[in-house]
Amino acid sequence: MAINPRIDDLLLEKDLTISVCESCTGGMLGATITNIAGSSHYFLGGIIAYSDRVKKNVAGVSSGTLERYGAVSAQTAKEMAHAVKQRMKSDIGVAVTGVAGPGGGTAKKPVGLVYIAVAFREKMVVRRFLFAGGRQAVRRLSVQNALAVVREVICGG
Repeated sequence: MAINPRIDDLLLEKDLTISVCESCTGGMLGATITNIAGSSHYFLGGIIAYSDRVKKNVAGVSSGTLERYGAVSAQTAKEMAHAVKQRMKSDIGVAVTGVAGPGGGTAKKPVGLVYIAVAFREKMVVRRFLFAGGRQAVRRLSVQNALAVVREVICGG
């Protein structure tokens, strides 16, 4: 999967840096961004925070947030995006957390539920998605939509 050239162009044109904190995508977002030659000009790094322990101890999600809202929540996504932006000292922090499946879903948090958060300057945007399809489809759609939200935020949409 290739990064949308518009994101690459936007980051370069506006001299912005980006970092990622991923859960259900397991590094796919960072890999997609770095598939483009020259991505070292804007991509600073990422955290794969697959477990709650890593979300808390490395990604900076508070224990209270995880206990009250769970790992798959808007609140957790916000804290992940904010923390990775601060820790990597990037202009943009992107977080993805969700249930890729095939197991792990519940009535309240079904397979395919994904939260994407983007922190940019003083702005925080969080989107909730419910994707259909198998595990890989959910992961791919999460990456595609994370990049779309980044584009939206950069362009002020």
